[in-house]
Amino acid sequence: MNVAQQKLFRSRLRNIIVVGLLLCAATYAYIHFTYARPVGEGPAGPNVAAAPFESIWSERQVELVGIGDSITAGLGAKSIEHSYFNRLINNPMDEYSDMQGKCLRRVLNNLTFENLAVSGSTSLQHEEAIQSRLTVRDENVFGLVVMTTGGNDIIHSYGRSPPREGAMYGATLSQATPWIRNFEQRLARMLDAIELAFPGGCEIYLADIYDPTDGVGDAPSIMLDHWPDGLAIHAQYNLILRDAASKRENVFHVPLHETFLGHGSHCRQFWRSTYDASDPYYWFYSNVEDPNDRGYDAIRRVFLNAILEHSQLIPESIK
Repeated sequence: MNVAQQKLFRSRLRNIIVVGLLLCAATYAYIHFTYARPVGEGPAGPNVAAAPFESIWSERQVELVGIGDSITAGLGAKSIEHSYFNRLINNPMDEYSDMQGKCLRRVLNNLTFENLAVSGSTSLQHEEAIQSRLTVRDENVFGLVVMTTGGNDIIHSYGRSPPREGAMYGATLSQATPWIRNFEQRLARMLDAIELAFPGGCEIYLADIYDPTDGVGDAPSIMLDHWPDGLAIHAQYNLILRDAASKRENVFHVPLHETFLGHGSHCRQFWRSTYDASDPYYWFYSNVEDPNDRGYDAIRRVFLNAILEHSQLIPESIK
């Protein structure tokens, strides 16, 4: 090989190496920004003020009741103590430093609790559970009710069977419209029944439904079949949940949808409007539809903040 041939060979080799490195970089970037979903470490979600937890709120008998699906049941938390429901009551042994002492047990001397939530349940089953399991309390008991409902109505059964009420994945908006109307009526009946179960009064903290696709609606990013009308149906459900809270004096909206944006399947994509530079991590469990441990921390904080903002149990001097 003469000198000219050697130069040509080296030039071509450099080009091949450069192209190879670029391809490797592009492949890494594609995998990182499309499939990498690190969960991160430490606290997640908004801050919770410390001052309101430095004084007793009430000496009344208060019962915390959980109603709903696997989010309220705690599926995906590393232990039952780390579910949002249990974290509302007590701080776990390994509580984050910024949340020490911020729990209902600290401020309500006569607190009891019952969690009626069942993993995998739909709003149809939640209505049945309220009717059959939520007995009428004594008049001296005040109810704090935390509720997640409707999410499984939308996502089940993941497109593996034709859409139907309570398992509408893959439905068109037109097809789902009567089921959406039924949900609105069902939710009203549930809220009425909860209020009747607490003749001494109650507050209902009603969460809306988060979106594991970060508002993009690309179901393949969460390993499900494409669903063109998924976001539209999801939006209708959330509108009903928020509207119910706005129309009742004792029902309060808990914004899980807003809180979880930027922590779903596109959490690493910095160019999206939902990107959270302060915590660009995944808050969902391996099954996609439930939170992971950090997600439950965030949910606990959002519920606590809603209670701090709205509860009549807290004296104005403390708020």
